[in-house]
Amino acid sequence: MYQFNVRVYGLLINEQQEILISDEQEYGMQFTKFPGGGLEYGEGMTDGLKREFVEECNAEVEVLSHFYTTDFFVKSAFNDSQIISVYYMVKNLAPLNLTIKTIPFDFDGEGEPLQAFRWIKLKDLKESDFTFPIDQYVAKLLIDKI
Repeated sequence: MYQFNVRVYGLLINEQQEILISDEQEYGMQFTKFPGGGLEYGEGMTDGLKREFVEECNAEVEVLSHFYTTDFFVKSAFNDSQIISVYYMVKNLAPLNLTIKTIPFDFDGEGEPLQAFRWIKLKDLKESDFTFPIDQYVAKLLIDKI
């Protein structure tokens, strides 16, 4: 059976012109991506994104605008599904209550899954900051907009 995996991600830029990124360890690998994740059955895109931000960042966000939807083939790094990723510009509705790291993969604790957050200045953003091709492409789109 041919499967699609719909993912939804938030591009959260703070007042210092930094974007929030997530370092994660799961399934025996480490990767860096934008905050967000898989859409659950019965959810709309923005509802799924709001749920993901509550789950991952303990933060409520407002979805400001659509930024990008995958328009090329992307195979999942974890299974045989085809990834369709939707990216939105978001803003936090209250100050973030996150431990912000400065070193990639600086996790607190052990086991899996693990997650840590970093801010990257938009002017310093590089495609190579991200693990997956779709996030690299979105980073390029952001860089081109600056």
